[in-house]
Amino acid sequence: MLPKEAFLSHASADSETAEKIAGTLRRHGVPIWYSPSDILGAQQWHDEIGNALARCDWFLLVLTPAAVASVWVKRELVYALNDPRYSRILPMLIETCEAERLSWVLPSFQMIDFRSDFDRGCRQLLRTWGLGYSPPS
Repeated sequence: MLPKEAFLSHASADSETAEKIAGTLRRHGVPIWYSPSDILGAQQWHDEIGNALARCDWFLLVLTPAAVASVWVKRELVYALNDPRYSRILPMLIETCEAERLSWVLPSFQMIDFRSDFDRGCRQLLRTWGLGYSPPS
């Protein structure tokens, strides 16, 4: 079952990868909230992030060393871990990192591995919702 809306958490240093993932999800019909495209000019970004976290039902995490070091990614993850409304939390391992520094429970989640092959990671991610993967043309 597709999410009502999935929150895509990432460190700003990982925005290029997050943009590719967001684009892939949108092309395949997965509703996604992604800050660079969903926060409009003149909006309070922290309020918009809070509103999206309160609305979304899936939490997708772009997991890298930069994400592990990000205070904002940690805050978003802690929110999702504490809100029973979140159906699933899906960490996407982009680069090897110490995930347990974000949360001691994070390594217990099934991770989607993007490290060796981005397309394979996308295929695995979309399979979560029973969707097939079509690479960009």
